Amino acid sequence: MSLAYGIQLPVQSQSTLYAEPWEAAAGPVDLVEIARAADRAGFAYVASCDHVAIPRRLAAAMGTVWYDPVATLAFLAGVTERVRLLSHVAVVGLRHPLLTAKQYATLDHLSGGRLILGVGAGHVREEFEALGVGFERRGAVLDESVDALRAALGPEEFPEHHGKLYDFEGLAQRPRPAQERVPVWVGGSSPAAVRRAALKGDGWLPQGDPRDRLPAQIATLKRLRAEAGIEEPLTVGAIAEPLYVGEPGWEVGRRTLAGSPGELAESLRAYSAMGVDQIQVRFRSRSRTELTDQIAAFGEQVGPQLLKI
Repeated sequence: MSLAYGIQLPVQSQSTLYAEPWEAAAGPVDLVEIARAADRAGFAYVASCDHVAIPRRLAAAMGTVWYDPVATLAFLAGVTERVRLLSHVAVVGLRHPLLTAKQYATLDHLSGGRLILGVGAGHVREEFEALGVGFERRGAVLDESVDALRAALGPEEFPEHHGKLYDFEGLAQRPRPAQERVPVWVGGSSPAAVRRAALKGDGWLPQGDPRDRLPAQIATLKRLRAEAGIEEPLTVGAIAEPLYVGEPGWEVGRRTLAGSPGELAESLRAYSAMGVDQIQVRFRSRSRTELTDQIAAFGEQVGPQLLKI
């Protein structure tokens, strides 16, 4: 059994909840170096968020820097070799499934089959209203969007879907994805999101559930899939606590896991024991260089201890 690890990229989303001060002045060059560091260090994926526009009422907390995930991941696909490209998460209900499929199929084609499509319902009412999408119906919209995207990202040149919200056939889209089946990971920790992940997803991306909540959530996922007769494996994710490899020598916050590689690996292996397949990690850092050093140290000294559980 092994525990894969990926990273939500800094710079591309700068919520005050987690962005480091140095990110405010960072840009494309920094993203390239960070993605390349993750690629070299054996990370399973790099991830990018999705918000179209941030309303004034939320700007102070969320920040207003949110890169477009398709553009960001495509840009980074060209400067990396093997790391997968995850949208965490794409609010696919904001766009017609054929538009979303065109963008992400092209990304998968250009990257040689490295896309993981993470999807979520969204939570910013003003985004939905500005784009003419009903906010209160976003769960139902996401449910059908996943079905429509399964068809549109499948092997057929002329995909077909007939639903309550979307109806299409006889319309070709090429290039097709390089992957025969693009993995769809469903984000969210609400009961509706967990059910959606269990019944429609290839993976589950929780919102940051603490360790003591994960076992019950995972048990629910397994029960729902078993009741539905779904035998295919589900990639269960978790977002780990902030990390620092080694002794930081500066205040990294009481929630941060810091220490030797062995200590960090021992702590993180507890996720695998719960039934988690992949963890998303975030490192405390004061500069891009410190972050890429942390990524390299984790990949060299901690990662091998997680891949050989």
